[in-house]
Amino acid sequence: MSKVDVIIPTYKPGEELFVLLRDLQRQSRRPDHIIIMNTEKKYLDGIMKKHDMEKEFPELIIHNIKKSEFDHGATRDKGMQLSDADFVLLMTQDAMPRDNKLISSLLKAFDDEQVAAAYGRQYPKSDCNLAERFSRKFNYPDKPMRKTESDVNKLGIKTYFCSNVCAMYRHETYNKLGGFIKNAIFNEDMIYAGTAAKAGYAICYVPQAGVIHSHNYTCMQQFQRNFDLGVSQAQHPEIFGNIKSEDEGIKMVKKTIAHFISLGKIYLVPHYIIMSGFKFIGYRLGKSYRKLPKSVILFCTMNRSYWDNN
Repeated sequence: MSKVDVIIPTYKPGEELFVLLRDLQRQSRRPDHIIIMNTEKKYLDGIMKKHDMEKEFPELIIHNIKKSEFDHGATRDKGMQLSDADFVLLMTQDAMPRDNKLISSLLKAFDDEQVAAAYGRQYPKSDCNLAERFSRKFNYPDKPMRKTESDVNKLGIKTYFCSNVCAMYRHETYNKLGGFIKNAIFNEDMIYAGTAAKAGYAICYVPQAGVIHSHNYTCMQQFQRNFDLGVSQAQHPEIFGNIKSEDEGIKMVKKTIAHFISLGKIYLVPHYIIMSGFKFIGYRLGKSYRKLPKSVILFCTMNRSYWDNN
């Protein structure tokens, strides 16, 4: 039987990490190992004192790094190199499996030898605001998808969409393609997916594999997140150079506003338009980051440590 490992980057984890670990243990296809790529040992040590980790989670492997060493791509790649599994599931510490079929559902996608990666559906948390709740529906529909480079004209930027909140990778293909970029401000998952698609592989969206994960970002947090997104796309024209992300964004804005109106909640529209403006301005500034002084970049980014190292 094929081996499956799970990799979870952590930083200042709370009790939700142990909920996630127990949920992974209860999967119908249990992982062989769970590799924690933890930033700053002291934070994980603090919460581990409340738990007998070795006894409760014998499959756990913990690798600690300093905050200055964290990188969205390189840290996850290091975890991949610590694994000898055939398939590796990447998750975040705040994403919870919706049921016990998460791993088995993703594995089914790899019956197709052309598939390099498969990602799951994200459901909103109970406290999720209405706009974010609709964005989950927009980005993670009911229908499964198998995407290749031939779909770019039809799907645009969504051809390369893949999220390390919950994404499984064929390890052999991952190594063959060089893995995640090793110096990533953000978006390492989509850059890898784009590289795989251009190399002739397929990316699968598996809605049967669900996790509960959402954020209620403020306008400024959306601005910063989209700034980093713009930077990542500007740095990788080989993937994103001929695709306009704005088209997909405009489509979502229109559908979200229509959704608000259909619910009789037109009063939500003004704030949503303002939020969308923050996202758009952040993205456009990120695309043009090379023209900005470092002081402005540090104001705009969500990932200041990236710029300290670059």
